[in-house]
Amino acid sequence: MADAIILLVEDNDNDVELTKLAFRRAKLPIQMHSVSNGEECLQFLRKQGAYAAIPTPDLVLLDLNMPRMDGLQVLAEVGKDDALKHLPIVVLTSSRAEEDVLKSYQLRCSSYLVKPIDFEGFATLIQGLNKYWFELAVLPPKLLPT
Repeated sequence: MADAIILLVEDNDNDVELTKLAFRRAKLPIQMHSVSNGEECLQFLRKQGAYAAIPTPDLVLLDLNMPRMDGLQVLAEVGKDDALKHLPIVVLTSSRAEEDVLKSYQLRCSSYLVKPIDFEGFATLIQGLNKYWFELAVLPPKLLPT
């Protein structure tokens, strides 16, 4: 099985490192890429500029609260883009606000997960995410350029 390709969209460097550590602990063969805001996320997904040769992710983990373009704006843009709207996007955020949950699902996120405050809880969440998305769920095929 080829490594799963994950794009983490997160502006907090500590959360990026914790996420990488949690994935290593889960022992899933992955390639993780990270960007720090929504604009970079869209450039990555559209293979623009420095991201031209980067593979398309199997899964996007998206924080909501970021500078320049937040996660809800990313979801809205992806939903309008026929080349991207098939991608599974999991909101991974600290927000428990009902309006954030509702708006994320209205914008067609694939799942909404709240980051636990302790590392053990976060590692457990990542293990569950791995099991669901890479063992149980059937992911969309890589689309060929048209």
